[in-house]
Amino acid sequence: MLHLTSVASALPGEPVGNDELEERFGLSRQWIETFIGTRTRHFAADLATGKATHTLADLCRQAAERALDRAAVDPGRIGFVVLATATPDALMPTTAAVVADRLGVTGAPVYQLQSGCSGAVQAFALADALIGAGARAGLVMGGDVCVKHLDLTREFRRMPPGELVNYVLFGDGAGAAVVTAEPSGASGASGAVVRLRAAVHRPVLPGHAPGQRVEWYGAADRAGGGSPVTEDYKAIEHRVPELSERICTELLDGLGWSGQQLHYLLPPQLGGRMTARIAAGLRERLGAERAEEVSCVAETGNTGNALVLSQLERLLALMTPGQRALCACVESSKWIAAGFGLEAS
Repeated sequence: MLHLTSVASALPGEPVGNDELEERFGLSRQWIETFIGTRTRHFAADLATGKATHTLADLCRQAAERALDRAAVDPGRIGFVVLATATPDALMPTTAAVVADRLGVTGAPVYQLQSGCSGAVQAFALADALIGAGARAGLVMGGDVCVKHLDLTREFRRMPPGELVNYVLFGDGAGAAVVTAEPSGASGASGAVVRLRAAVHRPVLPGHAPGQRVEWYGAADRAGGGSPVTEDYKAIEHRVPELSERICTELLDGLGWSGQQLHYLLPPQLGGRMTARIAAGLRERLGAERAEEVSCVAETGNTGNALVLSQLERLLALMTPGQRALCACVESSKWIAAGFGLEAS
């Protein structure tokens, strides 16, 4: 059984508020707050110059070092490393291998999963399998640097909404969790030991067009034009609430839990307003009116694979013995529904 021993996150630079986006890019602060609801985000680049300030490996290392320190686990004890990301620093070497090397994790297998925000759940599922196969401790990471796919020199007033929303929604960041086969001290509040239950993930809308596409340009196809990131925000608004309810219902049934037994709900993190609507709808339809929402996106922006780990970092500060939590994640790229349960003892 996988125990969540510690979780930590890392965000680059100072938070960028909506006033700054309005001043720098001409994006309406009122529009951002009314329709998106995200107040701040962090970028791994200087908005004035466009120059990169952090790599994904930088952020993953920071998060991992904090998680290892909180768990009082030496890197030499780590039996595997798993990183989920949609935006690696390079195709080769993998960012996962670079981070493991920087941390001093040697002689352990290293995995990198290429996925959107559901990748963090996939990483936990792989970690659970590795723990079940005999590993004693591992490091699970998730992170994305989205700003490198955005052109900060564009004329924003002429940009179509499908592209413009990406400059408002996304931020950069990373998270890391130390997972162990046996309890390794208290990870939650009031001495709670938190374990992960039933991580699931799979595509759920076969035949449907992707809700998001992120290009990878090589030297031969950079002249083709087009946006590096496109998003069907209307489709996401329509489908994510339904898919969230579907995966939560499946998880509750599989765990033998009822919504009334949930103390915390970690809903999909899209934008501040949509996340709040989804959480309210889930509480009502699952009968989980008592469940407290644990969200981060209004402060961090949509950080992709870092989101679930940022939520877990907040959750561990709250969770006490006997409490249960449910995490749901919907990736719009090819409509992947994912999630897991958490239980404290």
